[in-house]
Amino acid sequence: MSTPDTDHAGDVRRRFGRSWPILKERLAELYSDAPDFADILTRFRERVIAAAMARPPALHQLDAVREANPAWIQGPGQTVYSFYVDRFAGDLAGLAGRIDYFDDLGVTWLHPLALLEPRAGDSDGGFAVADYRKVDPRLGTMDALEAIAADLRTRDIGLIVDIVCNHTAREHAWACAARTGDRVYRDYYLVLPDEESVVAHERDLIDVFPSSAPGNFTYDADMGGWVWTTFYPFQWDLNYANPAVFAEMLDTLIFLASKGVQGFRLDSTPFLWKATGTRCRNLPQAYALVAAWRAAMDIVAPGVVLLAEAIEGLDEVLPFFGGDGPGCDAAYNNNVMTALWAGLADADAGIVRRCMEGAIAKPAKAVWLNYVRCHDDLIWNTLSDYAAPEDLDRWSRFYGRGEGFSSGRAFHTAGGGFPSTNGMAAALAGLDPGDDVQAPGAKRLALLYGIVHALDGWPLVYMGDEIGLGDDLAYAENPLQAGDGRWLHRPRMDWDAAARRADSATLQGHLWKTIAGFGVRAR
Repeated sequence: MSTPDTDHAGDVRRRFGRSWPILKERLAELYSDAPDFADILTRFRERVIAAAMARPPALHQLDAVREANPAWIQGPGQTVYSFYVDRFAGDLAGLAGRIDYFDDLGVTWLHPLALLEPRAGDSDGGFAVADYRKVDPRLGTMDALEAIAADLRTRDIGLIVDIVCNHTAREHAWACAARTGDRVYRDYYLVLPDEESVVAHERDLIDVFPSSAPGNFTYDADMGGWVWTTFYPFQWDLNYANPAVFAEMLDTLIFLASKGVQGFRLDSTPFLWKATGTRCRNLPQAYALVAAWRAAMDIVAPGVVLLAEAIEGLDEVLPFFGGDGPGCDAAYNNNVMTALWAGLADADAGIVRRCMEGAIAKPAKAVWLNYVRCHDDLIWNTLSDYAAPEDLDRWSRFYGRGEGFSSGRAFHTAGGGFPSTNGMAAALAGLDPGDDVQAPGAKRLALLYGIVHALDGWPLVYMGDEIGLGDDLAYAENPLQAGDGRWLHRPRMDWDAAARRADSATLQGHLWKTIAGFGVRAR
């Protein structure tokens, strides 16, 4: 008769036999030119086997249940709730006391945004990580997060955590070591020697934040050159041409998975690989990287979900699902989301239909994350394959520049593009403070959530949409937020308004009942 230990060892051997050839092939795509490639493979082999054997029993059991039913990920009734911990509940202790709220809403996945320890001061909303193995001390501890994950597991709710895999904060220990001259850690980052090199590279690159953080490089005297900083100057891009960087991030995934995290939102996946003379977005090696992480996790923790944060055109997103092997399990259905707002503005579903027809190309094994809003801006340029420039301009003006029912605000755009839009879903839908359940804005918001719940995939509810929460108009008074218009749609939860959700005659109760009713899990 087998024992749990021998069952575990047998499962690890079986998973290794199935997934190691895939992992080895992906690693060869990335690193076969390295003179020590054979040693690299040996180290990865030992790493994943040891991690798989150390998987906690309760989590190994979860893996086994999901492996026994490979179609579980496409199962109905899976709903994600996305929020900032501090904006929703203050800290992890406050979050622990609000779990019943998610149960009542019918949520099956919680995605607290960017909660690992950030740099002090401006941290791009927590996306400049200083330590991947610690929780932001203002929120709590890793032990508190692990306890929440365990509680959620008893309720059949999974925990998704952001992994900012493209860059670290310049205050991260790796960057600090690099700045002291440590040659090992200097190779964790990308540095150009002079301004001429910067100018040559910039010709092919696109600014992500052209207004608040123009350019893709930041001079650092300690590094002796220009550090690659795709986003903000304090976010240093990692050098994935170095296999040690890939290994570090894999260890991060394994560590957090051992704490009960069931899913990872891989932030900024299109930017992971850099190659001279290219846009450095959506390169084949970026797809190989996420596929390699998936293959490794299939050995260590196969029940864990990988979500690609790739806000790109459909042709660039689809490869993140994997080609001849597994890739990310899920990806944001950004084109359809943006098209929904475009169709709402025009009272014409044509653009929605075209984007939905394209989204069908998704592999059957994967899922779309369907959403109405999230913590980022509404990017009209991503619809450029489906709509004419004059349409993109019209929608940008309609939602962000006061030419429609929306009270949204314009945001950045890359050169030659059209300004993105910021704002909560209620504000974009034209729902004004004091409106009742019959207001056009309330009907628009309910319509959009009905559609995303009806689509193939997982619907996502962004914090506050279930009660019609509006914009945070006071964000500009905070010096750490004033320079980033996305804080407009990152308000604090209004618990007084949420208390009215039990009364269906109120706006909050109507929206709550409507959005909760779309799922199959709500009480």
